[in-house]
Formats: sequence, C-alpha cells, structure tokens
Amino acid sequence: MSYALIDFADPPKEPMHPHDRSDWTPPPREPGQSKEPAQLRRILRLFRPYRARLALVGLLVGAASLVSVASPFLLKEILDVAIPEGRTGLLSLLALGMIATAALTGVFGVLQTLISTTVGQRVMHDLRTGVYEQLQRMPLAFFTRTRTGEVQSRIANDIGGMQATVTSTATSLVSNLTAVVATVVAMLALDWRLTLVSLLLLPVFVWISRRVGRERKRITTQRQKQMAAMAATVTESLSVSGILLGRTMGRADSLTRSFAEESERLVDLEVRSSMAGRWRMSTIGIVMAAMPALLYWAAGIALDQGGSALSLGTLVAFVSLQQGLFRPAVSLLSTGVQMQTSLALFQRIFEYLDLPVEITEPAEPVRLPEVRGEVAFEKVSFRYDPEGAGRPTLDGIDLTVPAGGSLAVVGPTGSGKSTLSYLVPRLYDVTEGRVTLDGVDVRDLGFDTLARAVGVVSQETYLFHASVADNLRFAKPDATDEEIEAAARAAQIHEHIASLPEGYETLVGERGYRFSGGEKQRLAIARTILRDPPVLILDEATSALDTRTEHAVQQAIDALSAGRTTITIAHRLSTVRDADQIVVLEAGRIAERGTHEELLARDGRYASLVRRDVRGALDGALDAMGSGEQTNVGAVVPQNV
Repeated sequence: MSYALIDFADPPKEPMHPHDRSDWTPPPREPGQSKEPAQLRRILRLFRPYRARLALVGLLVGAASLVSVASPFLLKEILDVAIPEGRTGLLSLLALGMIATAALTGVFGVLQTLISTTVGQRVMHDLRTGVYEQLQRMPLAFFTRTRTGEVQSRIANDIGGMQATVTSTATSLVSNLTAVVATVVAMLALDWRLTLVSLLLLPVFVWISRRVGRERKRITTQRQKQMAAMAATVTESLSVSGILLGRTMGRADSLTRSFAEESERLVDLEVRSSMAGRWRMSTIGIVMAAMPALLYWAAGIALDQGGSALSLGTLVAFVSLQQGLFRPAVSLLSTGVQMQTSLALFQRIFEYLDLPVEITEPAEPVRLPEVRGEVAFEKVSFRYDPEGAGRPTLDGIDLTVPAGGSLAVVGPTGSGKSTLSYLVPRLYDVTEGRVTLDGVDVRDLGFDTLARAVGVVSQETYLFHASVADNLRFAKPDATDEEIEAAARAAQIHEHIASLPEGYETLVGERGYRFSGGEKQRLAIARTILRDPPVLILDEATSALDTRTEHAVQQAIDALSAGRTTITIAHRLSTVRDADQIVVLEAGRIAERGTHEELLARDGRYASLVRRDVRGALDGALDAMGSGEQTNVGAVVPQNV
C-alpha cells in the first residue's frame, strides 16, 4: 500500500547509517535457528487453505496405487490357473481386468495431476503475492540498501525454482509412498523371504539420498545467490541509465566481461548442482535394476537346496511387483533430494516474509474525512540507525505550517532537509517527538488518509514504461480524459503532449527517457494535480533544471501550490523568497527562521547562502551570455537582495 503520492526514485541525500551497503541481503539465520522440521511445518501450512482438494488428491493416489497393485495378482492367476487349465473364459476376464486396471490408473493419474498442479500454482501465487505485499510494506531504507536485482531474483528465480516442489513434488511424495507401501504389502503376501531380499539395501539407499540432498541444498543456496547477483548486474547495467553511463564512459566491453564472469560462476554452480550425488544415485538405480536377476537367483538356490518351490506365476508376479516397487522407490529417493534442494529456496523466500515491518498502520487508524492541511513538527529527532552513535540526522525540530501556508527549508547538503520532508508522508518514522497533520500524529492516521493528504514531487521523477495517460492515471485510476487534460494544462505540458503523434497514448519509455527533464517534471506535477492533495512537498523539484526550463516548471508548481500547504526543500533560493516562513537547517538543527526579508536583514547564515546563490546565478548567466544564448538575468537572480 502506498503511503503517499511519491514522485521520486532516488534515496535520501543524507547518508544512511555506516552498515548500509548496496549488496545488502537479509542476514542468515543463526545455526541453532535453521531447524528443518519447523521449516517443513511452515511449508505445509502453505497448503492448509487447499486441504479439501489435497484430500481428494490423496484419495485418487490411494485408489490408483491399489488398482495398480492388483495387476500382478491378475497376472499370477493367468500364469498359474487360466493358461495351464485352459480356461479361456477366465483368461478373458483376467485380461480385461488387466486392461481395466491400466485404464483406471491412467484416469486417476490425470485427475490427480490436474488437481495437484492447480493447488501448487495457487500456492505459488500466494507466495509471490505475499512477498510482493511484504515488500510494499517495507520502509524506504530497505530499498536504499537492497539492489533491485536482488529483490527481483527472490520473486522470479527463487519462487520460480520452487515450482516443481509445490506443483508436483508433494503429490509425487504421497503417490510414491502409497505405491511403495501397497507394493511391499503385496510382496509380503506373495513371499516374505523374497521381500526381505528385495528390501535388504533400502536403508543404505535412504542414507545415500539424504547425503546427496544436503549437498544439493548447499550448492542451491550458492547458486541462487549467484543468480541474484547476475540479475542485479543485468538490472543496473541494462537500464537506460546504465547503458548511457557505460557507453559514455567507454565501459561497455568491461561490463560485458564482468557479466561473462558472473555467468561463468553460475555455469560452474549449475553443473555442480546437476552432478551432485549423480554417481551415487546412479549406483542405486543399477542395484535396483539388477534386483530381478538376484530374485531369480535366490529362487533357484532355494529350490536347489530343497526349499519350497515357487510357482512360475508367483515368481513372475513377485518380479513384476518388485519392478513396480523400483520406480516409486527411486522416485521417492529423488523426491527427498529435490525437497532438500527446495528447502534452500523456501528459506530465501521466508527470509523476506520474515523481514520486520517498521512502519505499520495502527490497529484502529484515524481517518480524517476532510484534511485542512496543518503540519507540525513537535520536538522531532530522527536517526537512520536508532542504535547508532554520533549526532542524529534531525535534532529537536519544532515547526508549524498553518493550513494553506508555505514553508521553505534550506541549508547545506547533508543538513537533513530531505529527511524532514520524508517524515510527513511516513516514509520514515520519527525517533523522538511527533509529526502531526491537523493535530493528529501521522502514526495514528490510516495509510489511505495519509496517501490522500500528502503529495510529493522531487527532482528525480519516476515514470512507468506506459502511456502518458496511464502514468497520469496512476494518481487517480478513475480520472476522465477531461480531468487528465485539465491537469496537464495546469502543469503547462498539455500543448507538448498534444503535439505528439500519439498524444496522450504516447509511451514515455523506460523511466520516461523519451521526455526531457523539464517535461518529466511537469508530467509529475500534472500527476500530483490530478491527485489533488491538500499538503504538498516539493523536494528540490527544480534544482536539476536549466534556468529557462526551471521558469516554466516553477509556473506549474505555482499553479499546483495555490491553496495548499506547501513544504519546499530548496537548493536554488530564488524559488523560496515568497514563502511564508523560511527555515535554515544546519547539522540537523534549526539555525535560523523567518521571512526572506527578515533573514536578509539579520545578515546571518541565510544571507550567506543567498550571496553564494547569487554569485552562482550570475556566473551562469555570464557564461550563457558569452556563448551567445539569450538569458534573462533577472530571472536567475533573487530580487530584493
């Protein structure tokens, strides 16, 4: 759920705590915490909503196993009774019975596959949706520490890798286990001595398969981490920004080599994963395939030494059962290995599902039917790392912005300006004090109320790879074409959109790269106008634009700000001189406050910032004049200085 209308993608400009890294992943469990039984119970809980359908699968599996076991007994009767005694009627019935057995087994198998696959895909859907929902609830700090490719890999590769487990492995386990039990019972009924010979090596096979499973689980964990690293490399280097950076820096070949190295490591892990325990499992297959010869040999030795003779029908039926045991037994061992492998994938998914949600909606949220827009900071302090040492990012901030009023926040880089603005829409929660909207702590408000009340426009505008109309409707899905056009006109972007061949159906491209910086900014403003929030936060919304584009965007911002409570984080001071109140932040504290004229008269920090801003603006204007470009110096130099 979105907390507010946010039009920025970059992380805060203030540094995160020292332990933040771009390759952050959830910390591994302590050795004592990795308990497979608990993890297996958690996996089984995923199937709980579908237990009725799973019960039906169990019935089908049991029925199919019982029917398939009947076939060797029918064969025994054919060989021992019907053929030797020349009873053609009985022979026909027994033959039809064998055909019916095969047909029923096939029908039960198809139904079982349909139901189990449906259940498995629903579980996959639940997992994907659960992880996505959990990530939507994570604080902004999580995404500033985590590579986008890592997040994508968890959803795509890890959950995709579990598909075989959740769609077929569980059913295969039940099916093969039932088949093994039914077959062993039938073999005991035919001859208990041959049954013991057949099962003699089974404990050794189970031990081997468990060792292979643990080995593959370890390799799978490494493989998935490597896949996540490669996905992150692709996401970063093949984005529009990555391509531009790579080509302009002449690093395309270097990036290709880096990707090839990542891919080479993945090849090695894939081969190791595929070959892990392959020889041991092949040995099991060879021994199981040799069992019929061993049974014939054992029966011959017993007969030669004067033991009770087995009828030909019994021996053939037993060998048939033994071969029938071979397939589900080997499949059961392979399923055990596959489940061990899948546990590594489930653990990576559960790590994300178990991430603590720091910003939560209260149990009984306050919902304001009408928002006036008064914003207040009451003794607010904030640290990105609550347990960290050193000075806080914000310390003891007391501010009130009346409904419909305007506040400008200025100061050097790293002073806490952007952080202050992030506290209003609850992108972060205060460490001390509180932030209120119309006298209500924002932590007590419902997310829907906060999202309707607060809109944010930043210098880094995020646009989806969709049409202009779809990007604008993201703020208001039910907006009419007339409302969209009105918002675009107010943001002074309608004429440009209308001049495009496809108009409002024009695709904006990846991150909006088909539009200039000023055009993207005005699209973001139009999107916010469509949302119509009573509180507006402008986080250096024009600092990255040239003077002429800034003037056009500033006009759109003025139209957007009319009648709203506005908090402006300013880099160019020419944009804030008309604010009702200006606050200068230094090292997270309020150093000065007042109107533009009052602060200039004090000749303090604000006046020093203005003089620096004027020098920069004059230098830029003179450079433009020297290059022959027409420049309105009055538009770039603050008045009344």
